[in-house]
Amino acid sequence: MSERFFEITVFILGGMAYGLMEVLFRGHTHWSMVITGGACVLTLYLIMDWTMNLPLVVAALAGAGIITFYEFCVGMLVNVSFGWHVWDYSSMPGNILGQICPLFTGLWFAMCLVFFGLVRLFA
Repeated sequence: MSERFFEITVFILGGMAYGLMEVLFRGHTHWSMVITGGACVLTLYLIMDWTMNLPLVVAALAGAGIITFYEFCVGMLVNVSFGWHVWDYSSMPGNILGQICPLFTGLWFAMCLVFFGLVRLFA
């Protein structure tokens, strides 16, 4: 299997997983979240060699930061620029422009902790 095919597969599976998490968490998702999820998971895959050399907590922090960065950028595009109102965290404490908040960054950290921990366990 070619590396490019594998990366596309990682993107698709990541997008599907992200979309499924949204459906389970809030009952619906938006196509932009599937693309965002694919980009997040593919990015985490592409930096796997780097994160495997970091302490697990630091790797999880990096992963949470990357996902939060994607969420902010996509939110500024789809919610602020396009006005699609895909999500709004403006009622959440510590939010930035209603696009990101500490609660969800913490959830991404927990998910990355599990994800990187499992990768290390089975790698």
